[in-house]
Amino acid sequence: MTAKKVYEIPPIYEIRINSHLDQRWLDWYDGMTITNLENGEAILYGPIVDQSALHGLLARLREFNLTLISVKKIDPKG
Repeated sequence: MTAKKVYEIPPIYEIRINSHLDQRWLDWYDGMTITNLENGEAILYGPIVDQSALHGLLARLREFNLTLISVKKIDPKG
């Protein structure tokens, strides 16, 4: 059995999709911020504690039939 990697500071992710999201759905996206862009895309931005949480978030996007453009992991330390 492998040990689960625990982060002191959870990694930050930027997830881009091809459709705007309403701010009322923030609870569904684990407190990530939603930025709707002028080109019709949206960016979800925020910490994701582990790979399981990331896969859960991506599954929710799929359940709403949203097209994923990119997933980018950002170093929270800069």
